[in-house]
Amino acid sequence: MAIGIGPFSQEEGCGPFCTSWIADTWGKVGRYPTGALTGYSSCPEILGMDSCGVGLSLCRRLLEEDGRLHLCLACRNAQRSEAARDSVLAAHPAAQVSTVEVDLGSAASVLRAARELRRRFQRLDFVFLNAGIMPNPHVNFKALWQGLLTGKVLHMLTTAEGIMTQTDRLNGDGLQEVFATNLFGHFLLVRQLECLLCGNEKPSRLIWTSSSNARESAFSLSDYQHAKGQESYSSSKYATDLTSVVLNRKLNEQGLYSSVVCPGLVMSNMTYRILPVFIWKLLMPIMWLIRFFAKTYTLTPYNGAEAHVWLFKQKPESLDALVKYHSCTSGLGKCYVEPRKMDVDEETAEKFYEKLLELEKQALERYGDLLDK
Repeated sequence: MAIGIGPFSQEEGCGPFCTSWIADTWGKVGRYPTGALTGYSSCPEILGMDSCGVGLSLCRRLLEEDGRLHLCLACRNAQRSEAARDSVLAAHPAAQVSTVEVDLGSAASVLRAARELRRRFQRLDFVFLNAGIMPNPHVNFKALWQGLLTGKVLHMLTTAEGIMTQTDRLNGDGLQEVFATNLFGHFLLVRQLECLLCGNEKPSRLIWTSSSNARESAFSLSDYQHAKGQESYSSSKYATDLTSVVLNRKLNEQGLYSSVVCPGLVMSNMTYRILPVFIWKLLMPIMWLIRFFAKTYTLTPYNGAEAHVWLFKQKPESLDALVKYHSCTSGLGKCYVEPRKMDVDEETAEKFYEKLLELEKQALERYGDLLDK
């Protein structure tokens, strides 16, 4: 089986840290890409991850499911990608791990990476799209206090609705940075890899990492990059849900299926940027108690990857394209997956898709020299 996992970006300093894993394994004589495993029937996989969070745990858990996978780490930060690669190999010494460079916040970087992937691989079976940045997060403690008084605090703590804001900025392509990194970079990558994902003997899969913070109220077609608001992360994740839905509708007949997951609240580099580390340490005992009532408090990267791994083992034809699969953990620590219907409008998804196509057209015109001739 060939599996691809699309890039994950983590804000680091003044810019995003992007990583991506690609796995490629083939079982037919004469069709092995350079460095691919041999001796069994398997295909390429791309994995996007951060170097110490859900992505890294996902790599390890996938290799526990199938140790024959070949993972190729693509990362903006070469030092961290090598550290992640070493970490995976330490747990799975026989695994095949290579690298490719990509920054999801840059259209040019995405196009270069896609061109390299087309050169290396003949097909991809899985692409895990879990890039995400949350720059300059702020907590609205006044809203949190009001939620406590009105009995809405548990809902607010599990969805961050009304209590989390971010300050966004433009990237080098003139796009809002959160929108570009969390969504458009993935969309552009998928579009550039359709020749490897569609029309294969077996279905290929896209698995997008969304969030319980994805809310329709934070998204607007007239401001889909969220330039005028302060909830860019929520908007980008709702846009992720819309994109997955419309890609299913358009590409299922070509053998490509798209699903959405939510890892729950995971203590990661992104989370630790919301509040000082010492406050998180003080809150941890309370958070473990909250987990008896809020099952999406997965807390650890291993638990957060539960839905990703569960989807990896499912037949795509059996899945509901309008459902988000949530990683959950019981108060006693048992991991499981809970499907929940997404609050998405398919007509809005179609209109948003047209806007993405227009942005793609502009990017391809700007960086035409990076396309295959």
